Amino acid sequence: MSAALVRTEGLTARYGDAQVLFGIDFRLGAGEVVSIIGANGAGKSTFLKSLTGLVKAARDSIRFDDAPIGGLPPGDIVRRGLAMVPEGRRLFPSLSVEENLLMGAVAGRRGPWTLERVHGLFPILREKRAQPATSLSGGQQQMVAIGRALMSNPRVLLCDELSLGLAPIVIKEIYDALPAITAEGMSVVLVEQDVAVAQRVSQRVYCFQEGRVSLEGPSAALTREQISAAYFGI
Repeated sequence: MSAALVRTEGLTARYGDAQVLFGIDFRLGAGEVVSIIGANGAGKSTFLKSLTGLVKAARDSIRFDDAPIGGLPPGDIVRRGLAMVPEGRRLFPSLSVEENLLMGAVAGRRGPWTLERVHGLFPILREKRAQPATSLSGGQQQMVAIGRALMSNPRVLLCDELSLGLAPIVIKEIYDALPAITAEGMSVVLVEQDVAVAQRVSQRVYCFQEGRVSLEGPSAALTREQISAAYFGI
């Protein structure tokens, strides 16, 4: 098993007085794709927000490339090489498709992902580059959100609910792009509601249940019964 590129130990998170995460231990290896599944409210999105500094965490509870990053400002974390595709896409409505993509390059990290390469991954974005980003279909907007994150040339890509609200054919098109994204060793964390998709596209799966890890293991080895018990806490 590869050395951990991202590791959390005893990670907790809260919104005000409400605690959401309770001692999450997690690891992501270099070049690995890991899926996180769980019911609504299980803490999956909060976990990603903690990794990216949007939710405060203890400094030593999150390590990236063996350096503590818990609670650092989000901009610092992006410059270190973590980028997120947020739930709901969160595109800039006043900007065009191309301008949204270029916002991803503001961090100034060097790497292989350029406008041309994003256009090669999602050719429709070249065709619609001058249109307002939020005028696109849901699937095309998701492509913009992914492209924007890639433009920061991250070492780790965090994806929160890529398939939410999209038609199956669009979901397949987006996930078909994953091998091209990971071909050069990028690590990926996928929060995904569709358990079958989560298992198919990843090497390992974590299941969250009420803010705790209820199951972890190789994607191909976990049974439907194991996942159902961990998912629903039964």
